[in-house]
Amino acid sequence: MTLQEKALDIAITQLGVREDPGNKNRGKQVEKYLAAVGLGPGYAWCMAFVYWCFNEASDKMARKNPLYLTGGVLDQWRRRKDQFRGVTPQPGDVFIMDYGKGTGHTGLVEKVNEDGTIDTIEGNTNDEGSREGYEVCRRKRNRSAIHGYLRFQ
Repeated sequence: MTLQEKALDIAITQLGVREDPGNKNRGKQVEKYLAAVGLGPGYAWCMAFVYWCFNEASDKMARKNPLYLTGGVLDQWRRRKDQFRGVTPQPGDVFIMDYGKGTGHTGLVEKVNEDGTIDTIEGNTNDEGSREGYEVCRRKRNRSAIHGYLRFQ
């Protein structure tokens, strides 16, 4: 099993985790994700969720977490070397969305579909698709909306 597959398995176990109270970027598990990147309650947590999943997987596989210690989606992307960047998704990849003006969103690719979409598992989203949502859930994203993918072997 690759590190990415393990991180995806861990992300699946988090489905349904919600902020408490809602829409405040708080809650017992949300605060664990944030603490993993050195942030306190109240911050956007999509990148912290991804980092936490990889950190848990790394611990279980006795490997170093390949992600930079940051809660910033675009910071993670900018600091990556080209060897880890890709344009064609695979399950377990970290997807990066860039909304401009320094805002982004991220999660893990669960499945690549033939219709040009990917199924994902994301934190700090919701069923309506907000990048500032309140839970960990599955989403379907159009691949054309993705800035790029990070892959670690």
